[in-house]
Amino acid sequence: MAARDDSLPIALTMGDPAGIGPEIIWKAFASHSQQMKACCVIGNLTQMRRQLDILAPQLPQGIACSEVFHVSDALKLPPGQLAVMNVSPDAEVEMGLVSAAAGRMAADAVTWAAMAALRGEVRAVVTAPLNKKALSLAGVDYPGHTEMLQALAAQHLGISLDELPVRMMLSSPTLRVVLVSIHVSLRQAIEAVTTANVLQTLQITHRSWPTMFGRSPRIWVAGLNPHAGEQGLFGAEEISDIAPAIDKARAQGIDVQGPFPPDTVFMQAHLTTGPSAPDVVLAMYHDQGLIPVKYSGLELGVNQTLGLPFIRTSPDHGTAFDIAGKGQADPSSLLAALTAANFKTPNH
Repeated sequence: MAARDDSLPIALTMGDPAGIGPEIIWKAFASHSQQMKACCVIGNLTQMRRQLDILAPQLPQGIACSEVFHVSDALKLPPGQLAVMNVSPDAEVEMGLVSAAAGRMAADAVTWAAMAALRGEVRAVVTAPLNKKALSLAGVDYPGHTEMLQALAAQHLGISLDELPVRMMLSSPTLRVVLVSIHVSLRQAIEAVTTANVLQTLQITHRSWPTMFGRSPRIWVAGLNPHAGEQGLFGAEEISDIAPAIDKARAQGIDVQGPFPPDTVFMQAHLTTGPSAPDVVLAMYHDQGLIPVKYSGLELGVNQTLGLPFIRTSPDHGTAFDIAGKGQADPSSLLAALTAANFKTPNH
């Protein structure tokens, strides 16, 4: 990953316009305009203006959005003006409903932002939530942001997906978790717990950390089975796959411990302080890691993709169609994602 250039703007994708993405962007801009002044929203100008009209009674007077035709122009706007790159054609979108039109707008924004990052035009990409079903209806053959960004980056670099492995990291104010597998069935997730996959996850985490935090990470590894298998009594994956990956990682100079019982490792990581505290816990599958992270602070949760050739963060919540258009969404997670994109994450 290239060094971050603070003179460049951050590309902030609009997300699914039928969800709360545009709302949390406007609320973040209204409450933290200084933090948001480096952002250029990538999306649809009409949908951003529509959401501004809906939220007008809640927001300070005088704020508006201005269309820009290059992301660098976002840095030249006067106070109170939110820059928007209009990258998707207008279409009818009903708030709170899954649709191909909304999915297409969300996908167009992600594609444009990713390509801008790969060209070196933005310092980071921060993505507002999108809906996976809407993506599918729009003909987008990826289950989410992570897989889509990986494919775009690999294609741009002229390499295969296998040559650009990525992992998802979720953070709350007190816990970080990296996942071995992401959006697959539980059966497939268990099958993905191999020595090669666990070792690769450890390597990606170790390699990404100095760029983000200035030093190598201390990693704890969760087991797959109850009690981390109880020495093979409740499952052998810890013995056959996870422990060998840890041994190989240690031989490569990676600071890693485990596997620990998954029912206590996240609590211990949360409670441990000082030089022995882990920076991150390696979880074997999606829900094993996301449940403790979200429980420890969903409102400030951040999703970050490790392994990409650019910085990408996102709020750790979805499109919240049930409250879309009602002015009830909380922008805190988006603001945390913007902070993380600037490598100022306040975690231990």
